[in-house]
Amino acid sequence: MSEPRDDVHLSLSEQPPSRRANVMAATGLAASLLLAALTVVPSQYAIEGPGPTFDTLSASNDVPLVQIDGATTYPSSGELRLTTVSVSDASTQRFTVGAVIEAFFSPSRTVQPVEAVLGSPQDQKASEDRSAQQWITSQESATVSALEALGHEVPAKISVVEVLDESNAKGKLEVGDVLVAAGGKGLVSYRDLTEYLDSHQAGDAITLTVRRAGDEVTVSFDLIDYDGAARMGITVDPRFDPPIDVTVGIDKVGGPSAGMMFALAIMDQLTPDDELHGSHVAGTGVVDVDGQVYPIGGIALKMLGARAAGADYFLAPVENCDEVLGHVPDGLDVYSVDTLDDAYAAIVAIGKKDTSVLPRCNADNNKG
Repeated sequence: MSEPRDDVHLSLSEQPPSRRANVMAATGLAASLLLAALTVVPSQYAIEGPGPTFDTLSASNDVPLVQIDGATTYPSSGELRLTTVSVSDASTQRFTVGAVIEAFFSPSRTVQPVEAVLGSPQDQKASEDRSAQQWITSQESATVSALEALGHEVPAKISVVEVLDESNAKGKLEVGDVLVAAGGKGLVSYRDLTEYLDSHQAGDAITLTVRRAGDEVTVSFDLIDYDGAARMGITVDPRFDPPIDVTVGIDKVGGPSAGMMFALAIMDQLTPDDELHGSHVAGTGVVDVDGQVYPIGGIALKMLGARAAGADYFLAPVENCDEVLGHVPDGLDVYSVDTLDDAYAAIVAIGKKDTSVLPRCNADNNKG
């Protein structure tokens, strides 16, 4: 009779691993490796989010953010905040695929391929240079539009830089011509020219006097239709000579979208009335020298940044209304504007706590 063995009942830990256990172990290892990759592999995507905001009525070390020289200025209350969008990619800030996945599910972030946001590597430098130039141009446009909105004349030298092929001025105007009169009336400001054109329709004949090589030459031609407006079909370069100097103390922001908020800050400081009465207003929009407000990108993120900075009101270009609807943060009142005059009327109404007449974005993407 054989002796009983004491090793016939193996403990669980001593049993050979099952196929299921092997699969689970392999799966766990793969998940661990994937998680490790997500934390170390650089992403080829860019993350956009709310950027910093700047109160254009504020001062740093007693120096106004928007400093005006050459005119009497008046103290302001409240805030007029310009808003920005921050863009991060692996070349400017170290982040990984895991960060992209997290941002993808965040309501306050957007994710796109790097080239869709920043362009190809060879285009990025040109884009940065263009953005910096737009920043400078927006300040000039803000100054001109603000002064003219307040009734000041801003002299301008208007030179022809291109005559389009479809223009009826082809062969009559030349590059380098300086426009000195329209319809027999002298052109002092750029607004003189735009008002003259706005009084005509496509197909109307106009007469311009230009200075060319020291002589004055008068030419006539018919206006063309360009995007529904009567235009000459030329590109001009207006060189302005504003009666005041405006200096902006921000050097880390680019692009033209702060123009409207710059212009409002200038108007606020140049008028003795306290338009805001302590209200906190943010906004965005490109403003042209003729006072038109044009749409911008990233408005949903800009509204989030405005609310996070304490803004109670937001001014949005009317052409951005489709992006505004459904994305307004709680506690933020958004009003649509089409011109700088609209924007100024809005801050006055906000200061008076009488906003019932201000237009909002509606479902038809129109004012009202």
